[in-house]
Amino acid sequence: GGMEKIKQHTFALAHYTYTVLSALKYANGAPFVRIYSDTDFSNPDVQGPIINFNVLDENGEVIGFSEVDKMASLYNIHVRTGCFCNTGACQIHLGISNEDIQRNLQAGHVCGDDIDLVDGRPTGSVRISFGYMSSFEDAQTFLKFIIATRLSKSDTEIPFQSSVTKLTTESVPDDHPSFNNADKLSPVPHISDRELRNHSSVTKTTVNWQPPEAEAESIRAAVSESAVPTCRRGGKPITVTNIYLYPIKSCSAFEVAEWPVGNQGLLYDRNWMVVNQNGVCMTQKQEPRLCLVNPSIDLEQKIMVIRAEGMDPISVSLEENTEKEAVICESKVCSHRVKTYDCGERIAGWFSLFLGRPCRLIRQSSDMKNRSYQKNTKGLASATNISLSLVNEAQYLLINVASILQLKEHISARLEEPLEIEELIQRFRANIVISAPESFEEEEWAEISIGALRFQVVGPCSRCQIVCIDQQSGERNKEFLQSLSAARGRKTNFGIYLMNQPLCSSFPDILSVGSQVLPVLKENTEIQPPTSSEEKCSG
Repeated sequence: GGMEKIKQHTFALAHYTYTVLSALKYANGAPFVRIYSDTDFSNPDVQGPIINFNVLDENGEVIGFSEVDKMASLYNIHVRTGCFCNTGACQIHLGISNEDIQRNLQAGHVCGDDIDLVDGRPTGSVRISFGYMSSFEDAQTFLKFIIATRLSKSDTEIPFQSSVTKLTTESVPDDHPSFNNADKLSPVPHISDRELRNHSSVTKTTVNWQPPEAEAESIRAAVSESAVPTCRRGGKPITVTNIYLYPIKSCSAFEVAEWPVGNQGLLYDRNWMVVNQNGVCMTQKQEPRLCLVNPSIDLEQKIMVIRAEGMDPISVSLEENTEKEAVICESKVCSHRVKTYDCGERIAGWFSLFLGRPCRLIRQSSDMKNRSYQKNTKGLASATNISLSLVNEAQYLLINVASILQLKEHISARLEEPLEIEELIQRFRANIVISAPESFEEEEWAEISIGALRFQVVGPCSRCQIVCIDQQSGERNKEFLQSLSAARGRKTNFGIYLMNQPLCSSFPDILSVGSQVLPVLKENTEIQPPTSSEEKCSG
């Protein structure tokens, strides 16, 4: 039927989705979304098959587009986010002034990043598009995703409006000249209340979760310029409980009791990665079975041993082979080109056999001066000289056991089954796990010292769908990211990124389990000083 048929088909999908999306409301009558459009979707001659919108909470506050994008990926839905290379339209529809643009830039927001809210106001929006291959089933999948991620258990007990519970082709404008009876699309299956109740993410619990009061009084230590810590009264020391490195990016963790620190973080942490036949980095997002690959480092024999169930162990030398060095990777892993070399056919065959697809193991070259830390972070000295391995953001990721326990309670309630704390720790793939008395107190730290090592906090870790993967089985459960978003108040932050700033000291740069952690609080965080000398922590 040519372009006219395609126009009719795609516009019908857009009009249908627009009509239903506009009608979705919370129990208090607040809309699910705010749609940005110059038309009422009544004429395909002036409205294309796209819908631009932001998702709102029950109070009418915008939920950042990066969070919506992460949730959509759990449902295998691809959306576009940001300002879509159209800053003028973005300013008009979001009410962003030229001064706001300047303030957003000063806040660190640039095109293509995840800074979706500045002072609670959106910096962009979400867009869905329909093409000739799109179907009504695709439209309903998207609508079910919106409903499933916005409604709590109490909401599902309230009858939906008829326009929501009866999603049929009645919303298609048959009276428009572009449509005629012969070209009407077939009826669409209804989205029933029963289907919604069967959707686990809708019916588990409410999103208005508040963590219970901490049983112990909070403790935060502040390290002055003279390195003398000050603790709160009655506080217990904060210590390192676990240390993990991930020699191969996105593969299983290697747990150690102590480990040397190099110029890129823990020695050999994320020095290798698996790439597909096109040289593109493979992660658990594309291949969850990577978590079943268990690398371990033997410093004495100078080898990395790789194991997986059903496979013979295979070893890789820790010594570099620079003869095969080549630039073969450019991906989000590095934000720009990474200088690497191939580890050879033998190891490539091992990974290809285990994963069931052609792939190779490559290693980062030691000559990585071209990849340095670029983020503008207050107080991070010589940031551009800090070298990164194949990590996404920073040299280290730290999580707090107390924060894990709070999240464990919430996720267990949603899943209606108990969870082991070890499982959650593995899902969050941290390098350093600490035991602090108060949950999420790590988010108030500006820097920390562990032994002779000093670390600068460079920001929170915004989680992606990898936390949904069970690191023991490779099975995926999208409930984890949704629960994290609900527990953290619509954000998926968990853990903090660190950069290493070694102290001038005669101590070796070794990170050890049991070491005391001495944090410095952010400037706007108040602490209660000790009232007697007995309340000083030992240095």
